[in-house]
Amino acid sequence: MTPDLPPGGARAVARCDALGVAPYSDMAEGLFRAYLTPAYAAAQEAVAGWMEQAGMTVRRDAAANLLGRYEGAEPDAPALVIGSHLDSVRDGGRYDGPLGIMLGIECVAVLHAEGRRLSFPIEIYAFGDEEGSRFPAAMLTSRAVAGTLDAAALDIADADGVTLDQALTSVRVERSRDICAQRVSTSLDTNGGGVAEYLTAAREPGSIRAYLEAHIEQGPVLEADGLAVGTVTGIAAQLRYAVTVKGMAGHAGTTAMRLRRDPLAGAAAMVLAVEQTTRGDDSDAVATVGTIEARPGAANVIPGEVHFTIDVRSGAEERRNAVAEAILVRLKEIATARELDLAVERIHDLPASPCDPALMDVMDEALAAAGQPVRRLVSGAGHDAMNMAGLCPTAMLFIRCEDGVSHNPAEHVEPEDADIALRVMLGFIERLGARAGDRNAA
Repeated sequence: MTPDLPPGGARAVARCDALGVAPYSDMAEGLFRAYLTPAYAAAQEAVAGWMEQAGMTVRRDAAANLLGRYEGAEPDAPALVIGSHLDSVRDGGRYDGPLGIMLGIECVAVLHAEGRRLSFPIEIYAFGDEEGSRFPAAMLTSRAVAGTLDAAALDIADADGVTLDQALTSVRVERSRDICAQRVSTSLDTNGGGVAEYLTAAREPGSIRAYLEAHIEQGPVLEADGLAVGTVTGIAAQLRYAVTVKGMAGHAGTTAMRLRRDPLAGAAAMVLAVEQTTRGDDSDAVATVGTIEARPGAANVIPGEVHFTIDVRSGAEERRNAVAEAILVRLKEIATARELDLAVERIHDLPASPCDPALMDVMDEALAAAGQPVRRLVSGAGHDAMNMAGLCPTAMLFIRCEDGVSHNPAEHVEPEDADIALRVMLGFIERLGARAGDRNAA
């Protein structure tokens, strides 16, 4: 299934590439792997085989996450968890999520090949639903593991009306598949417990020593600085608004320009104001109008109503809030000047999730030991780490991606960069072991 490569970054990249096509995609051309679909089940089976080859025992938890465990000398010691997500957006890239899983497996493969076990276990989580790829909620599976998911959030259905409970109880994973030219028999539970058991995926507080996630940067900073990897300081705070602008619909040919109350023209001015206000702040804050809709949507009708969204992010909540407030003030001014009705609903408020300072120092040490300049940067995108932070200290490592492109088939990572990331991760693990008093870590 993948080239016969030794453990390393190149093999991690090759395995991501192998998962980018059928039967590991739900679309014929391109990649779309949604939670609890046939492609998801097939990908889990492949990854389970790679985990077993690396010396891990493998299981699925009640949230249908795939979990590999490499025992430590002290089995009851809190585990180091390395994780990321297996699902993808529609027509997405091959490395957003899976690369972090594959690099975790490679870390364990290196230790297993050398016959080394640390004092603590290492667990690799392949989370199932980070992107909100099927159901109208994101990060269900890492929230379940972190114990921060409310039972009411499980009462959901996909676009076809299939409920989460139905999807969980119907998904099946083959017990054997020809992987890498050899038969692999997995220990995956194929029955599924449904939503009644979903929240039992939660880990006990104190059972996890730390959480480590390697991920492509999804931005251009590392490439612009000529760096392969960098230490993540945290995940930016996010605000999202749904905006409705109402005016007066009318005939496109008979309504004089001076008499119009056109909400689409007003919304256009508002979109520009979002950009101008955020650029004028001259900080790390970013703001995006990602969707816009004019109703009734006819070529010969002046719209009567326009809907659009605003997404505001910053590494600091205070900065995010200040920029968002300035944007809303401008929107109100524009609406008043144009005699338009304005309604703004806050639909998403996600606080910043800082990485653990001590673990950031460990990551910096591992970067330096691998011959890499120490560089720290914030994540503008959300990751499973932000949920795991509610359970244990977290650390993240960013990996350079070409042109900063992500959520796109053009997403690309150089194998050499993945190999550097692997060396840094191994150094992080060894230093974490040394801090735990593990004589076999160094």
